[in-house]
Amino acid sequence: MTSSGTTSGAAPVPSARDAGAQPAWELLLPAAAAPARRRGRALQEALREAVRTGRLTAGTRLPSSRALAADLGVSRGLVTEAYEQLAAEGYLRSGRGSGTWVSGTARTARATTPAGPSAPAASDPYPSGVTVDFRPGTPDLSLFPRTAWAAAQRAVLTELPHQALGYPDPRGLPVLRAALASMLTRRRGVVADPDRLVVCSGVAQAATLLGFALRSRGHGEVGVEDPGSPEHARLFAATGLRSVWLPLDEDGLCPDPLRAAGLRAVVVTPSHQFPSGIAWSAERRGMLLEWARTVDGYVLEDDYDGDFRYDRAPVGALQGLDPERVVYAGSVSKSLAPGLRLGWMVLPEALVDEVVERKRTMDLGHPALDQAALAHMVTSGGYDRQLRRCQRMYRERRDALLAALEKHFPGTEVTGIAAGLHVIACLPVRFGPAERFLAHAAGAGVAMRRLEEYGTARPSDGAVRLVIGYAHLAPTAISAGIRRVAEALEDC
Repeated sequence: MTSSGTTSGAAPVPSARDAGAQPAWELLLPAAAAPARRRGRALQEALREAVRTGRLTAGTRLPSSRALAADLGVSRGLVTEAYEQLAAEGYLRSGRGSGTWVSGTARTARATTPAGPSAPAASDPYPSGVTVDFRPGTPDLSLFPRTAWAAAQRAVLTELPHQALGYPDPRGLPVLRAALASMLTRRRGVVADPDRLVVCSGVAQAATLLGFALRSRGHGEVGVEDPGSPEHARLFAATGLRSVWLPLDEDGLCPDPLRAAGLRAVVVTPSHQFPSGIAWSAERRGMLLEWARTVDGYVLEDDYDGDFRYDRAPVGALQGLDPERVVYAGSVSKSLAPGLRLGWMVLPEALVDEVVERKRTMDLGHPALDQAALAHMVTSGGYDRQLRRCQRMYRERRDALLAALEKHFPGTEVTGIAAGLHVIACLPVRFGPAERFLAHAAGAGVAMRRLEEYGTARPSDGAVRLVIGYAHLAPTAISAGIRRVAEALEDC
């Protein structure tokens, strides 16, 4: 293969062939054989990949465009265009009379070994082989109303004005905010002004947006329930706020530790506390609001499963008692699917502008078509029908879990059964210790989670306290999973 000459007086630099590397034209032969319409692009892609992967190393001199074209059997114009394009991108460098070289800008990608499709996440303590997973937090994704959602999407694509497809209002589509405000007022007793409602990517983004707003106002800490969701602490940590664990009793957050902590913000789950399952007493609700008024503070109410009640009337949202001190947050993660990333927060007036501006700079607003589809489902009654369907199914699964626990682990105390998607099961001491119990459960292919994983308390009485999620499991799987754990314990 020939190559372009060197400038007078300069020592010749070895070409790819002279340096012992694979000749450039051999790397490019598959591209040269591509169909004529895409041959030029294929040649550019092949050269780019050869530089990225190190097959053409920095400092390698490439053949002249005339010589390479002759070797590949393509037009010189294709090679010239490829050289010019990659030089513009920084992969190559060239100069008049000095030839074309591989630049030192590109770096070889670090090789990785891809995980198999069934490999567990790094944070997942249960390896492959788990066949019944009782860990909480997941709804039954097979209940997602595909037909109704597809119909909603078709309807909004027909009806949505062109202007709605532009950059959205960071608060959300007006039609969705109005629909959600009406629904939250009707179902949860929320004081919901559409102008103070922000559509967001679930409660996670709501907490993050609030965390940034609190940080800008001088807050350095936020209180979280103990036990409670570890996710709250992680989300606020991402905004620079330190979390302070606050103990609960059977009525809700304990007043004295809250007052002593010197906080001005807390996040709570008062309607169905996670994970204990208690509903805060009216006295504790009033105490929390009085505290917020006294310290000029704010409460984030995470109403993560407020629509699922089985044996009692729904407990209204805390926000309805003081809309200027409570930020109300919810989502469709349990009612539809977490993958939709659709949620909402209703804000006190003092926080609206700051949170909306942060939402705008964070993501420019939420996807318009998904918002419009949800608004259609809410206003048409489809969302209410989905909630009723889920309630029927989840009640049946809860009853199956209670029956299985009574049969295979007699004497178990089960709480938090009137609402939500999980229960707390406190097994008699004879089934402990907890480490042994969980080890045998895992050996039987059953994943479970201890209550102690959700807070700082570490009881020493030897009892096995479990947070058992059931919504995502069929009744037969629930019964089989509990039976397998019991059999594993009997065998040992």
